[in-house]
Amino acid sequence: MIFENFITFLSKVLFFSGLVNDRNSFPKPLSKKDELVYFQKFWQGDLQAKDILIRHNLRLVAHVVKKYNGAAEADDLISCGTIGLIKAINSFKADKGTQISTYASRCIENEVLMFLRVSKKHQQVGSLNESLGDDHDGNEISLVDIITEDREQSDIDLAIHRNLMQKLVSELKKHLTDREFKIITLRYGLQDHIALPQREVAKQLNISRSYISRIEKHALEVAQQIVRQPSFKDFR
Repeated sequence: MIFENFITFLSKVLFFSGLVNDRNSFPKPLSKKDELVYFQKFWQGDLQAKDILIRHNLRLVAHVVKKYNGAAEADDLISCGTIGLIKAINSFKADKGTQISTYASRCIENEVLMFLRVSKKHQQVGSLNESLGDDHDGNEISLVDIITEDREQSDIDLAIHRNLMQKLVSELKKHLTDREFKIITLRYGLQDHIALPQREVAKQLNISRSYISRIEKHALEVAQQIVRQPSFKDFR
């Protein structure tokens, strides 16, 4: 469950920071000319330009993950798709002759497929031939395809995500009080715990849900600041 918990928590950080805002009104795509201008600024170290590139490609995320509707929660699909988009923007090279939309679509889909493969392995699913949608070539994808394909690359990505989560948790522990850290750990299943709803955390710690909510908001603010650090540049 580590990867699913990571996706859930990171998605909260991304949504909280405003990077992923109203999913029903994503900004329109940039023109090719403007896109290149912002990429040039980003390559020169302008992180605001990177945020603009991410925001204006969120429609692409929504388009790619739409084919997997029903295979997982919509928020999870959008979240891991956004991680794929961020990876694409980080590694995109204009001199390779590939358009960002084509390159990003593959990165988004790879991230979604990895998430589905891992999450489905943790669930008791009845049929390995269960349809999960179509790939970018229009071929139907089943659970057995996800479990068996690109296993080596998926394992590498999982190791990267696990390392990132460990770093994020370590930083949160430094910046939060013991109670704050315990609350956010229970809420989002950090450190391999089971994620609990607010009411369960409140009951377990004998405090109010409103207090849990305030602590959660504060922790997300702290997490947002942490992922802005250079060591987290690949996921912001």
